[in-house]
Order: sequence, then structure tokens, then C-alpha cells
Amino acid sequence: MNEINSDVLVEAEGLSVHFPRHRSATRPGVAAVDRVDLKIRRGEILGLVGESGCGKSTLARTLLGLVEPSGGVVRFDGESISNLQERQMRPYRRRMQIVFQDPFSSLNPRMRIGETLAEAMFIHGHATKSTAAPLVADLLKLVGLSPAMASRFPHEFSGGQRQRIGIARALAVRPEFIACDEPVSALDVSIQAQIVNLLHDLREKMGLTYLFVSHDLAVVRHISDRVAIMYLGRIVEIAPKERVYDEPLHPYTQALLMAVPVPTRTSQKRNARKVMQGEVPSPLNPPSGCHFHPRCPHAFAPCALKQPPLQEVVAGHFVACHLYDLQVRRVPSNSAEDNALTERPMQWQGGSQAISAESGQ
Repeated sequence: MNEINSDVLVEAEGLSVHFPRHRSATRPGVAAVDRVDLKIRRGEILGLVGESGCGKSTLARTLLGLVEPSGGVVRFDGESISNLQERQMRPYRRRMQIVFQDPFSSLNPRMRIGETLAEAMFIHGHATKSTAAPLVADLLKLVGLSPAMASRFPHEFSGGQRQRIGIARALAVRPEFIACDEPVSALDVSIQAQIVNLLHDLREKMGLTYLFVSHDLAVVRHISDRVAIMYLGRIVEIAPKERVYDEPLHPYTQALLMAVPVPTRTSQKRNARKVMQGEVPSPLNPPSGCHFHPRCPHAFAPCALKQPPLQEVVAGHFVACHLYDLQVRRVPSNSAEDNALTERPMQWQGGSQAISAESGQ
């Protein structure tokens, strides 16, 4: 991915994570993350979207050094942090934090909230027992909670309040980068909006950089600057959010957007919406070539043979699809259907404008 390296904070290059299927190391395992290239610029919010089990959470945890990569490299602020020892990772732990999906299981039920927030400060040397109390109070105020709540236990809070506490704990060590692993999926819709707005406000106040993992397209559109689409361990499209939602290029991205329910009284409009066919392939035995080709209505011969590279089709818009690889599309095919497809670039009718795969416009 030949993207201009302009103040990149977090970068993955050829990143892979394989989990063993059996105790025997000779048996093939699960490729949760498969040769991912990704750059997160300082101060931006990058949304990461995909179906359940596609590797979003694994990718986020690997970027933070919580999961050891099987291949490739992770860089933070230009320095490689892949395969570092725990003592070597300690300085980076202060600068990178995570907000977990379940705000209850991520908190120790036997510790008061004030103790939970102070613990992180003690570990990284940001406070002592005599100075922690006012800092904890400031953190609680920052996330919209009363300092008097510091003496309560996690079970005494609602789901939204617990997620605010999780955010406060991430902020306790003054990080630069926060990975939000589906932080609002377990919350009511009204509470989701409050948490999303809180994260956005904190970005403005503290200059934070986010990786926002979610399967909720509406939430991602509201909070993100750019959006990356992930399918079965691979990034298939990255672009500014306006282009992803109004002019998507990859067939999988288009299918995701077409699957979003739209309230309407006209049954004809409902029936006109195309639904993605087939099931997600097993990560134990992924398809060859493009992983999406068994479900893709535009698939042609090269899709099953070769993995498409993630390449820039329009300025700032990257897509991994043979429909936009002119070198592949110029190769003659023995199939009349395949030749017809290469002559008629894919069109997107879901937005305000149709998109041609030939020009990207």
C-alpha cells in the first residue's frame, strides 16, 4: 500500500496472526490476521468494520502488543514493537491503551473504582498513594461521573457508567493511542450515543488517536475519519468515511451497506435490496485467492487464483479487488462471461453517484 507516510503513529506491515488448531505445530491453524498493511495517522479515528469472526479484535490487540504476531511488523511512532519482551514493552504500555467490549467483565469486582483507576497510575509511576485521590477525581469528572463514586464497586453502576469507567482507566496513564474494541455494542442505543460523543470530545481535548472496532456501520460513520473494511483476516478497503459510505468500491463493502435495514412502507423497495448470499467461509480452510470470491456476484477467473493487492484506486481510497487491477483485467480469459465482466466495470447504485471500476469516479 503506497500511502504517503504523513505523521503515522501506528503502522502494521505484512502483519499476520496464526492460532494453532491442534497441539501439534505441524497441523495448519487459523489465520486470524492475514498479511495486513495498515497505517493510523496521529490524531485520527480509524473505524474498523467487518462481520463477527473476521479478525478485528485480534488485529487491534496485536497492534497493542497483547497478541504476538506470527509474521510482519508493528511500528509505534516509527519504532518496531514486534516481539519485544515485557520489560521492553513497558514504555509503550503507557502510550497505548484499550477499552474493552464488556465493561463489567473488564473491571475487577472486588476493587473499588477509585482503586482500579489508581492502580494504573501506580504501575506506571504517574501517582503515589498520597497524590492519587485528586487525580482519580479529575478522571471521573473528565468522563462525566461524580468523584464521590470512587468508593463504589462495579456492580453498583449501570452499563454506560461502567464503560465510562473503562475509558477513565485507559486515560489514567495519559496515552496517545486507544484501541476501542466494540465499546458500545453491549449498551442501549441512547447510551451508545453518549459514549461515542464522549470519545469524540476526549479526542479533541487530549489529542488522542483511536482505532474504533465495531460492526455497527452507523456508529462508525458518526465517529470515524477513515474506515477500513475487514473480511476473513484481510483488509479489503480503506478510505475516508464519505467515500466508503457514498461510493464504496469493494463488493463486500457494497454488500454490507446494502444489508443495513431501511424503514420503508414500500414492499417493492424492500424486495429490491440485494442480500449477500452464502455463509462466511471457515477460517480453518479459507478460499484461495480472494477470500470473498465464493460470495461475490462479480467474481471471475483470477479471483480464485490470486490474492488481490491493496492498491490505491482513487486518491486516498485503497481497495483489494481484481476488478480494479488493470493488469489482471487485461489478461484474456477463455470464458465469455469473464470477458464480458472485464468489459463492463462494476457499478454502485447505492449512493448518490454510480461508480465505474475503470475510472474510480
